[in-house]
Amino acid sequence: MPGRVAELNGKADLCQRLREMGFCESAIIQKIAGKHMLICQLCGSRVALSNRAAQNILVEPIRGSA
Repeated sequence: MPGRVAELNGKADLCQRLREMGFCESAIIQKIAGKHMLICQLCGSRVALSNRAAQNILVEPIRGSA
């Protein structure tokens, strides 16, 4: 199920790096696979992200998507 990035938490340098990777507020993302290393669909690309970094991304579900 796709979601929308609502907020980035954490240290400023980590948040900046996440934004550079495309995880900016309002971006549409979808988890493809993983537990310790996540693979997300983002802006037409698949991006691998550590679980530690992913914990700093607050995602809200998109209403009406299934």
